[in-house]
Amino acid sequence: MARRNKPIDMPAPYLRRIWLEQTLVTNPEAYPFCLPFLAKGFEQSFDHAITIIVGENGVGKSTLLEGIAAVAGYDQAGGGKGYMPVDHSRAIDTSGADLAQALRAGWLPKVTTGWFFRAESFFSVARYLDDVGGGSGPDFLSHSHGEGFLRFFEERCQRQGIYMFDEPESALSPNRQIEFLKLLRRMEESSHCQVIMATHSPILMAYPGATLLRLAKYGLEPVTLWATDHFRVMREFCADPAGFVEAMMEE
Repeated sequence: MARRNKPIDMPAPYLRRIWLEQTLVTNPEAYPFCLPFLAKGFEQSFDHAITIIVGENGVGKSTLLEGIAAVAGYDQAGGGKGYMPVDHSRAIDTSGADLAQALRAGWLPKVTTGWFFRAESFFSVARYLDDVGGGSGPDFLSHSHGEGFLRFFEERCQRQGIYMFDEPESALSPNRQIEFLKLLRRMEESSHCQVIMATHSPILMAYPGATLLRLAKYGLEPVTLWATDHFRVMREFCADPAGFVEAMMEE
């Protein structure tokens, strides 16, 4: 066991490829396999340490991230290797685990450490870690929502591994999102952290040098920040806030 947990002397990314094994899909019409991006198979390579996935609600970003997390050995409701949420019955759904049954992965090499962060399960995870710490740990819940998030990221994301974040901006102000970008930079510069993140935040999408992918009908496709709907809407809003809001409300 100690040998497996020994740090690997290779830089990220460790997960190099993920694909859907069609022969393992028993019912293509059942969710999540009925999602458009899975209809004709799915395959994605990872060439950089930081991969950012964008897309509208409902296209399957969270389900895909949950599936990758499950393949990596994490619970789809959030947590690290071998960690199960305190109240697993309250998990949003299990579609990620269902997808994982038909996903296959290529690693170089496979790592068994890291974390899957979900905003919805953050407090159950943080409460558990505070409780087992017995007052000697980081004490995540004694701070504001955003500060608790950042303290959690700082404490958990310094080790070698693969880290998945599902909309981490949900509790972060714009200034806090900048602090999160600084954390991503430290993770990248360490060379031993791979990050796969789904987000709606143009600030996080702008991370320099990241692979930015848009999840659309036919799968993941490369996209520039300027071509995302998120950035376009924010740019139009910033150009004329009152006029933009008035026009949108009249549609």
